[in-house]
Amino acid sequence: MRKIIFALFATILVAALAVPALAASPPGMSPDEAAARLKEGNDRYTAGQPQHPRQNRERRALTAGQGQHPFATVLSCADSRVPVEMIFDQGIGDLFVVRVAGNVAQTDEIGSIEYAVDHLATPVVVVLGHTQCGAVTAVVENAKVPANIAALVAPIKPAVAKAKEGNPEAGKEALIAAAIKDNVLQAMEDLFQKSSIIREMVKAKKTRVVGALYEIDTGQVQWLGPHPDQEKWVGAKTKGPAPKPKKAKKVEE
Repeated sequence: MRKIIFALFATILVAALAVPALAASPPGMSPDEAAARLKEGNDRYTAGQPQHPRQNRERRALTAGQGQHPFATVLSCADSRVPVEMIFDQGIGDLFVVRVAGNVAQTDEIGSIEYAVDHLATPVVVVLGHTQCGAVTAVVENAKVPANIAALVAPIKPAVAKAKEGNPEAGKEALIAAAIKDNVLQAMEDLFQKSSIIREMVKAKKTRVVGALYEIDTGQVQWLGPHPDQEKWVGAKTKGPAPKPKKAKKVEE
């Protein structure tokens, strides 16, 4: 009987010791490592070789018992064709995702991102736009929309104005594409201008804000890097996601 009890205790102990290997992200993950992990995940996704990591019952139990420790924050459009965890091939508790039509950065979105970088200490914030964005298209076309939607897409107007100014001869499709990219930059600008927390975290190099563009037909994420005017708001140069990022630390299933 004593041997049975000892064996049972040993089994429980081994299982308990194995749990930390399931942690969401290695302690002290750098912005470079976080960006590399996102890029590697998107590469798997576009190659049709996703691993679907950390999506099992054990992962649910771990995050329920030990809380969330995401390694990246993503501000994304609410478009159903942009499934953030899927396109980066990540699992439960890996990403802190804020989704809203047009990936705009206003009070609710900025407050959510501040929580992620200040409380959860995510080392990278990605503002993710996407091709064929309906919200940006509506602003480009000056479409008539209900009052609540009009208020929602209002922050996109400066991006559309910049796109028109920079592309005076562009046709409709080219103008929409330019406005989508400018809208990513506009959301990044709004983050910096309206959040002292984000400015200070980036200045201290505790987090990094980068832009990205998701192509809904290919599944590829184009990395745009930091905002070109970031130094003006932060007061110090910071690196982008790096063209050749080093390998992210391995996280076991």
